[in-house]
Formats: sequence, structure tokens, C-alpha cells
Amino acid sequence: MAEPLDLTASALDITRWICDVPSVSGEEEALADAMYAALTGMPHLELYREGNTIVARTGLGRAQRVVIAGHIDTVPINGNVPTRDIEIDGEPYLWGRGTVDMKAGTAVQLKLAAELREPAVDITWIWYDNEEVDAERNGLTRLSRARPELFAGDFAILGEPSNGTVEGGCNGYLRVLVRTHGVRSHSARSWIGENAIHRLAPVLERLANYTAREVEVEGLVYREGLNAVRISGGVASNVIPDLCEVEVNYRFAPSRTVEEATAHVREVFAGFEAVVIDAAAGARPGLDAPIAQRFVAAVGGVPQPKYGWTDVARFSAMGIPAVNYGPGDPHLAHHDEERVSVAQINGVERGLRSWLTHG
Repeated sequence: MAEPLDLTASALDITRWICDVPSVSGEEEALADAMYAALTGMPHLELYREGNTIVARTGLGRAQRVVIAGHIDTVPINGNVPTRDIEIDGEPYLWGRGTVDMKAGTAVQLKLAAELREPAVDITWIWYDNEEVDAERNGLTRLSRARPELFAGDFAILGEPSNGTVEGGCNGYLRVLVRTHGVRSHSARSWIGENAIHRLAPVLERLANYTAREVEVEGLVYREGLNAVRISGGVASNVIPDLCEVEVNYRFAPSRTVEEATAHVREVFAGFEAVVIDAAAGARPGLDAPIAQRFVAAVGGVPQPKYGWTDVARFSAMGIPAVNYGPGDPHLAHHDEERVSVAQINGVERGLRSWLTHG
């Protein structure tokens, strides 16, 4: 960071700069400091900082306000910083950790925040930390408690990678522990005990035979999934185990509430102990709102569903229609070959700039 962050640079160069500043979850301070310094003194923006979460707001008295948010943290680096320019089939890409998830989207937002002094709507820009870890550490969680009024808006856009197209809403998720119990004994006298691991077989059979739904919600088709993601059990190599657990991850369409999803999972595993250890509601697409329809028309393309959970659900829970819109292929998020198309960075910048300028 020999040179300060320059928000007059291209969105690509800003992406490169902020990606080359490591900001693994919990270690975002250096990047947040640089961003805050770059935004300080801009007369059209009111700044607020809560820890390593930064808010920049216009106050032009427009009829509508839009919240545009992006996270500044990444998953751990694995030899993929600093960034480098590469070509694939003659097309330019920027390679490196965070390029997809989601510093390219954040870079576009930073550039537009600095340059759009007279947007057609008032804008609240939010750049937050700790998105890649548990919800209690998430910068949006903390901000919603400290300054809930900053979330007020008619529409919200999250810059999560969406291949430069609009992705409406998101699936919800459950994490459930399905447990089987037995009786410990010496393995040399196994008939005295009851093996909890063996009792797990019907649970795995139900998962293997499960057919996940495809559910249409407001014109978008969401794909669900019910999968074992972890199994634990066993005491010692000579002990019959008395407990076994399988962690099940359920991704469910936003037409279901958390309560309905929980009831469904417990029905699938009827006869077994099933304990919910984490849950988050999904978000309906929100594309029926007039402001959302104008946004889709301005940026172009055909809206798609978001299969993974994102923070759009937070805005949806507040009654604010929200979509995902950012550069980058979500399949490459967290990948060691993470890379973003330069054309997508430029396309998302053009789309957002056009809509925010003309409404």
C-alpha cells in the first residue's frame, strides 16, 4: 500500500488495488482504513464507520433511496495474492483471491460512490466486514443494531457475484444434526453394546433417496438440496460407539419459511433426533416492485434465481426488495483459481451508472 487508494482510477485498477490488500475475515482493518481515507472529504457523502464497516450516504432529498452494499472480507488466501492479469480464450481476466467474492463488485461501488454527485435517487452505500463467517460477527448484523435507520430504503442491491446479471432473492438454509444413540461396550464383546454408527444407515439411505424440489417463486425457479456434509462418531478403536451425528444442510426455496423448512426436515428424518443448529430465511425475488423493474430494464438481461444464501435476505426481512448484481462467476467464489472477467467489471459499472444517473 505504498500509494493511497485512488477512486479516480478505473474499476479494474481499484479492484486490483483492494484485492492486493489482504482482508481475510477478521483482518479487514487496513483495507477499511484505506477506503475510509479515500472517501473522506467528499462533499456529497456523509460518512459513518462502525468498526470496519463503512457507510457513505447522499442526502439530496430524492423521492426514493437505494441501499447498495458489498462486503470487504475474503476467505483465507491460498497463494492467490497478489493479483495478476491473465487471458482465457483471448479474453482478459483479473486473477486472485477476492476478485469474484466480491471485491470487483465493491470496487465498482466505490468508484460510483465517489463520482455520482447528483444521482437520480439518494444512495446509501454500505461496505461491511465479516460476511464470510458467522452471522454474529457480520458487519451488517452489528450495524443493524447500532444504526438501524441506515437500512431505510425503497430497494437494495448486493454486489455478490452474479455473472453481471440480476439474481433475485436467495434460498434459505438449515443446518441440522441428526443423531443416533447406542450403548458402549468393548468391541471384543460387541453383542453387549448397541452401535450408534450402524444405526445411522437408514438416515443415509433417506438422504440418498431424497428428491430435491425445483420451486417457481415469482417467475424464478429455485433448486433445493438436502445433503449430508459431515459425519462424526466413535470413541476409540476398541469401543462400540454410543453416539453418531450427521450434519445435514438443507437449502430451501424462499417460498418456505424457516419453520416450514424445519418441519419438512423433521418429517424426512421421522424417528430420529434432529436438532437445528443454524438457520436463515431466504428472500423472495422482489422483482415485482416498480423500482426493481426499472432497474432490471436499465441493466438488461434476464433475471435468474440466487441458489446460495446472501445478505439480500436481511433486506427482504425488513420489507425492502433486494437483488444480487455484481461481476464474477459464483462458481469461482472461494476457488483457488478465482478470477473475474474484465468485461463483467465494466458491464456492471455501466449498468449501475446508467440506472443511478437516469433512474
